[in-house]
Amino acid sequence: MNRKEPDFWVLEYVTITKDPRTGLVVAIGGTEKAADILQRTGGFVSAPGPRGDYHRLPHGLPIEQQRLKATGASHALLAAGHSVHLDPTLNMLATPDGDRDAALRYLTQLAERASAAQTSSAVAEVLTEVAAPVHGLLPLTREVIVRAWITASDLHGAAPGEEPEPLAQLGCTANSLSEAARVILHARNHAARQTQPPATAPAPGRAQAPVFRRR
Repeated sequence: MNRKEPDFWVLEYVTITKDPRTGLVVAIGGTEKAADILQRTGGFVSAPGPRGDYHRLPHGLPIEQQRLKATGASHALLAAGHSVHLDPTLNMLATPDGDRDAALRYLTQLAERASAAQTSSAVAEVLTEVAAPVHGLLPLTREVIVRAWITASDLHGAAPGEEPEPLAQLGCTANSLSEAARVILHARNHAARQTQPPATAPAPGRAQAPVFRRR
């Protein structure tokens, strides 16, 4: 008995993902009903594409907002009976590799904050996150490397100062990270002191108007 293949309405499938080239969260596919849900529950906007309209989140949204809106829209679509594929990196409810994903998002957020900083104090805040003496990224990374260096030396059976060259270089790398943190903190302190933009000097050849004071 020959069975007829079922009819699948491919256009009803919605894919919500992050475009690696532009960094935009886009939703591709779906019916007009799906488009309405995307716009109402996720704040997506319609945009023309080479193969028809698609939907995307507005430019400039922080990563957490992107994930929140994408996850909310996907659940609203599922509740309405649509088939949805949500990029795992956008799923706020996903738990596999959660700690690693959170660390990657944190680093990405720091990079975005550095790019969007409009004051020296904002730059200083980012540099503090990187090089703060106790909980800064560099000191914590140095701690990981130091512990790995000690463990690797113990497993190799090497006495202090007699490690193989690769392990000795690992120890030197830990020292380099300490120096890098010191340099970054110095730059952080300098940026924190620059609370006001430098005054613009008068253009050459233009005399400054005299100031008359009433006696």
